[in-house]
Amino acid sequence: MAILWEKTWQGSKYQVRAAGRTRRLYTDGVFHSQYHPQRTLSGGIWDLLWLPAFFRQPPAFRRVLMLGVGGGTVFHQLQRYADVTGMVGVELNPIHVQVAQDYFEIARCGAQLHQAEAGQWLRDYRGPKFDLIIEDLFSEQAGEPVRAIKADQKWFDLLNRNLSRDGILVMNFVSRKSLRDSAWYHQPKLRKALPQGYQFTLPAFENYIACFLRQPSSSQLLRDQLNGIPELAQEISRGNFNFTVRRLLAGR
Repeated sequence: MAILWEKTWQGSKYQVRAAGRTRRLYTDGVFHSQYHPQRTLSGGIWDLLWLPAFFRQPPAFRRVLMLGVGGGTVFHQLQRYADVTGMVGVELNPIHVQVAQDYFEIARCGAQLHQAEAGQWLRDYRGPKFDLIIEDLFSEQAGEPVRAIKADQKWFDLLNRNLSRDGILVMNFVSRKSLRDSAWYHQPKLRKALPQGYQFTLPAFENYIACFLRQPSSSQLLRDQLNGIPELAQEISRGNFNFTVRRLLAGR
């Protein structure tokens, strides 16, 4: 795999590697994000971040907010399969912003990127609410990923205030325990505001992608819509997209 670009910043080494038309972002040798202009599925956990869009029929969104952009792969995936009018991304790491712009063709999506700390940006934000918020914020401790912002009542309230009346909130959790420790499980008021929850997992990953909905939906609706897209239906039937989706129930 050829190295297209590399840079050391604040003690970390970043590389963009190429395999054919595939572009991969590595941080200190750890595979972080992947993009291919003709292939939607990457085989990584970020394939699950855009799936909850299909809880809405049709998957149409006026405004999408991504907190923690990485290379911007999710923007490409949403643009391909959902009807999205506007996309905004907030990313703290300037190297990730550079890679998204220079190697992951983020300009093709028309996404507006902000290099900022996500919590502060959202506290300062005064614009229209978002129909879909995807939160993928992680830092590192002792070489292991940890949530950059604790998923407590305060953080959920801030996200919820910026979500439209029928909006969808998607959050990445590093483990089942991390999800179960989140405020949604322990605050009845929060479950009243976001009454439906679902979890998505992939066999090879420990992460749990959680989706919280204001309006009723179902996993069957989501699967029916995915199977209505020929290329995704084919990948599912071949076992290349072997995700699991389950309803979240407080107390379990």
